[in-house]
Order: sequence, then structure tokens, then C-alpha cells
Amino acid sequence: MRNADTLEKQCLDHLYEKAAEGKEELLVWAGGDAKSQSLMYTSAFTGRFPKVLITAVVELSKLHDATLEHRLLTKRQVPDVVHLQSLQDFTYWKSEGVLERYRPLGLENTPQRFVDPDGFFIPLFVFAFSNVYDSRAVSDAEAPIEAEDYLDAKWKGQIVLTYPHDDDAVLYQFEQLVGQFGWGWLEALLKQDVEWVRGTQTPAHLIATGKKKVSFTTYNTLVDQPGNPLRFRIPERTFFQSWFQTGAIIKASPNKWAARLYLSFWLSRSQQESVFQWPAREDIAIPAGFRHVRHYSNTSPSGFREFMHDRARVERLKGIFENYIGPVQGPNPNTLDL
Repeated sequence: MRNADTLEKQCLDHLYEKAAEGKEELLVWAGGDAKSQSLMYTSAFTGRFPKVLITAVVELSKLHDATLEHRLLTKRQVPDVVHLQSLQDFTYWKSEGVLERYRPLGLENTPQRFVDPDGFFIPLFVFAFSNVYDSRAVSDAEAPIEAEDYLDAKWKGQIVLTYPHDDDAVLYQFEQLVGQFGWGWLEALLKQDVEWVRGTQTPAHLIATGKKKVSFTTYNTLVDQPGNPLRFRIPERTFFQSWFQTGAIIKASPNKWAARLYLSFWLSRSQQESVFQWPAREDIAIPAGFRHVRHYSNTSPSGFREFMHDRARVERLKGIFENYIGPVQGPNPNTLDL
């Protein structure tokens, strides 16, 4: 075993020993749009650290942050750890003294521009939205990959997309697509009888159940999985959305040792090697045929971070896209059985 791996194991073992002494359950709030996503954050952790009870609550980041603010104001229970898409919140919470400083092992191997220099929040893994299609109904050769491909008449009525004015990551994706292909591209897309939905797992669900065939505002594993008919493909020219999901410990957490264990676990080599899409660490091997997300010219995690901090820009775009597409309709996707 390499020296770094030995040190990592010793660190995790020490944190586990201290965390197991706690009597309260570790509470994690995770940004997401399907209740089933909670298993991403609990199953592997519980398997590795069975003596530390954990609950992960998945909710839209824009709702989690508001609830946390309310709980802080009313002195109610707060989560021990949060990891969210709303990157601007971490900068604000740091300035307000809401976060606990912690720098786990492995952090030195992540892109430092996404690490708080004072150690109050860190990148944990990468999420990306791009082309997903049903391989049972769409061949690899005909699958739409570039933005213009979705304008082909054969996809009319077969496209499902997330409302951009309901999800800031999708909003940034659409801003970049319009910048690349023009508002005329969006107007042509709207003639394709698109089904607009809430949540970014919803398109994958509708494709998997055979109700739609293609989307570019959802996700899947990078490598095709046996038994899973969905295929995830990255375009060569068209912008695709990616960002570093950011995590932090809440200073008022009653479970500091368990919270440290959780962040250290996520940045550990073994866990980074098994993340859903891309690892945050750059010393982890990427599946064949892919590069680390920072090395693609047609995506921009740093651009998204800047976008999320410019709330005037975000709100302006929400209004524009609502006028093009119509108001958001449908329940919170976390209330559905996805």
C-alpha cells in the first residue's frame, strides 16, 4: 500500500473511532431532485462505517438553502453537512460565520480554484448534464449529440428537457447554448413539441420508461452500464453543463467528528474512484475515452461558479426563458417516485 493510502486509511480510522462515540445521527442535506438520490450518499458510507448512523435528505438546493437560513434564525436543528448546487451560498455563509473550517486529506489534489482558501468549503465531485438517449429506441449512429441535431424533424415529440428557469444549472446551460447558436436555435427547438419538466432526473426517468427518447438536460454514468438502456454522450462542439458540487460542515453541527468523517470519506481515493460521473480529485484515473472535466473546452465549471454569484444575471435570464417557454408547471420532483 502506498504511503498516501496508508495515511488516508489511518485518518479515516481515527475519524471513525471518534465519530462512533457520538450518540446523534449524522444529518446530511444534499442538493438533488429525486428522493432515491439519497442512496448515493448513504449506502457506501454505511457499508464502510456501520457504527455511524446517517440520514441524507435530498431537496432542491434553492429550497435547502432557504430552510437552513430559517433554521439558523429560529435556533432549530441544522444539518451537519450540506453539499449543494447553489455555490453562491457557501461564499455568503462563510462571511456570516455559518461554516466550520475543515480541510480533509486529498483536498490538495483537487483544482484549487474551487477550494475555499481558508478551508470553509470544498469540491466533492462533479455533476454534468449532457445528451442522454434510450439505446432501445435510438441507435448510436442516429442519436442527437450536437445542439443542431435536436432540430431534426424526427425528434419532434420525442424530446424532454428541464425548465431552465427552474434550475440554475440548466439556466446557465441554456445561456451558453443561446450564446453559441443564437435565439433562433431556441425558437426552432420550441417548435419540436418539447416536454418541459421539473428536475433533471425527470428526463432520464421518462426516457428509461419509454415515454420519451432523448434529452440534453439530464445525466447518466459516463460508462455504459449492463442492464441500463440509457446512454450518456458528450458533444464535441456544443456546450454541456458541469460543475463541482460543493460541500461544507455547518458550524452549529452537533456531530463534528461524523461530519469530518463524511467529507474525508468523499475525498478518499476509493470513493473518488467510484463517483457517479467525474471525481473532484485530479489524481484519480478517468474512464477510457474521457478526460477530467476541466480539460474540455466546451464546458466551464468556473463559468458556472461566476454565474451563480451574479444573481441579477440569473434573475434576468429566468424572466427571459419564462417568456419563451411559459411558466414552470408541475410538482416538486422530490415529491414524485423517481
